[in-house]
Amino acid sequence: MHLVLFNSINLITNKKNQMVSKKIEKALNDQIALEAYASFLYLSMASWCDQQGLEGTSKFMHRQSTEELSHMMRIFHYLSEIDGHAISPAIKQAPLTYKSVRELLTQVYKHEQKVTTSIHKLVNLCNKENDYTTLHFLQWYIDEQREEEALMRGILDRIKLIGNGPQSLYFIDKELEKINQAQAAMEAAEADAGA
Repeated sequence: MHLVLFNSINLITNKKNQMVSKKIEKALNDQIALEAYASFLYLSMASWCDQQGLEGTSKFMHRQSTEELSHMMRIFHYLSEIDGHAISPAIKQAPLTYKSVRELLTQVYKHEQKVTTSIHKLVNLCNKENDYTTLHFLQWYIDEQREEEALMRGILDRIKLIGNGPQSLYFIDKELEKINQAQAAMEAAEADAGA
């Protein structure tokens, strides 16, 4: 009886038997760092927008920052759940200024593309490592990144339509405020449906 109990405890506490490989653990921690940087980047962008009097754009960037933080935390909790070691990343300073709101939003789109590429690399690694649990976990991120890229492309398309006239900043800011309100309403409806 004692030998069986000892062997069971040994299996539970032996890190060689953890559910996630060290390669996947490292890749997930790298993704945590990328999501954390995105949150800080978007927060920095929100501050710049405040300085420019772009209240609607600032609110939109605050929402994006919060969303990226939740993406980071989802991975953080997942790693703990599968007996991995989630690491709180050091975050480099995000840029503090931008030439224009158009440049800022183009940077957001490029960063979202970078995140998508990173998620796809993680998926490929999961396939190589036969880690179907993490592969399943990452499906949510694949869908999320498709939505994020489509959202940012749509915003950039609207900015092109608005143009560079003297009142363009006003209209861009109002468009982003509408998008932000629509996202908030959609999130509230999803929360109500889940309750």
